[in-house]
Amino acid sequence: MTAPLRASHPTVVNVALGERSYEIIIGRGQLTLLGEKIAALRPGAKAAIVTDETVARHHLAATEAALAAAGIGSTSVTVPAGETSKSFPVLERVCEALISARIERADVVVALGGGVIGDLGGFAAAVVRRGLDYVQVPTTLLAQVDSSVGGKTAIDSNHGKNLIGAFHQPVLVLADTALLDTLPARQFRAGYAEVVKYGLIGDAGFFAWLEANWRELFAGGPAREHAIAVSCRMKAAIVGRDEREVGERALLNLGHTFGHALEAAAGFSDRLLHGEAIALGMTLAFAFSARRGLLSPAEAERVERHLAAVGLPIRVSSVPGGLPGADRLMELVAQDKKVKRGRLTFILARAIGASFIAPDVDAAEVHAFLVEKLAER
Repeated sequence: MTAPLRASHPTVVNVALGERSYEIIIGRGQLTLLGEKIAALRPGAKAAIVTDETVARHHLAATEAALAAAGIGSTSVTVPAGETSKSFPVLERVCEALISARIERADVVVALGGGVIGDLGGFAAAVVRRGLDYVQVPTTLLAQVDSSVGGKTAIDSNHGKNLIGAFHQPVLVLADTALLDTLPARQFRAGYAEVVKYGLIGDAGFFAWLEANWRELFAGGPAREHAIAVSCRMKAAIVGRDEREVGERALLNLGHTFGHALEAAAGFSDRLLHGEAIALGMTLAFAFSARRGLLSPAEAERVERHLAAVGLPIRVSSVPGGLPGADRLMELVAQDKKVKRGRLTFILARAIGASFIAPDVDAAEVHAFLVEKLAER
C-alpha cells in the first residue's frame, strides 16, 4: 500500500483502452476545470448537462459556470432523483431533450450526478445520433469509485436492474471529492460498500487499511482521496484488460447477484439503497463461500464486522418492510446478467482479497441458503 495522497494534489488515473482511453481526475475543487478539460478534448463543442433535481440544487450552477468560463455553451435536462428515473419514459425524455437542443455528434453530454444519472445520461449518449461523447461528473462516493468508470450504461427493466443498456465509454471522468461534502450520511455509507468491494476482490492490504482508517475516510481529507484513487486504479486496470466483461471484469460484481435481487425485491426504493444492497450481497457471498468450505467462518465474520461497524446492513431481515421469500428471490437471481444458459454464476471468495468467478452454482443450494438467511434475526 502506498501512503495516502495529500488532498491538494489531484490524482490522474488512466483507463487504457487504446484510442478510447480516458482519464479519471480525482481531487477537491476539480469541477472548476470541467470546461477547460472539455475544450481541450473537444474544441468547439457544446454541452448538454443531464442531472437530477437534488444535484441540480447543489451543483448545476457551478457546472454551468465552469463550462461558460471556457466559452462552452450549455443546456440542461433535469430528471427526478432516484432509481425510478432509470426507465424508458425518462430515457425518452432525455433523448428528446438532447435532440431538441440540437446536440450534435461533435458535442458532449455531461452526466452530473450519482450512479443513476451516470447510467441514464451515458445510455442516452450511447443511442442518440448513434453515439455522442459524454463526460462523467460523479457526485456520490459510489459513482466516483465505481459506476462512473468503465462504460456500463443502462436503465432498469420490470424484470431486474440494468438489463437494458450498452457499453459506451466516457471521454473523461472528473471526480471532484468536494462534491461529496453535500452527500447525506446514508448515501455516503452506501457508496462506501463499493470501496470495501475492491479490498475484498483482490487487495487484502487495502481492506485492512480500510478497517484502520475508515473513520478518517468518512471525515474527509487525504484518506478519502486515497481510497477513491485506489478503487479507481483497480477498476481501471480490470476494465483495461476486460472491457466487455467476458472474463475477470465479472469480479467487480462481487455481492451484486444477491444484491441486485434484494434491491429489486425492495422495489428499487429508499427501503434499500444500491450500496446497502451490495453490502448485504457481499455479506451473503462471503457467508455462502464459508458454507461451501471455501474460506473460514472467521473470514466471513470479519467482513460482517467491518460493514456493521460503519453502519451498513448485514442481515436480510433488517430491510424495512421485509422481503419476499426465497422462491421470489431466486426468480430475481435468475435474471442476473452473469447467468449463462440458465446456469447460475456467483462471485465467491477463498479469502479476503481472493475472490473468484464460480460458474454452475447449484440453484437448490442457493435456495436453501436464502431460506436460512431470511430466517436470521
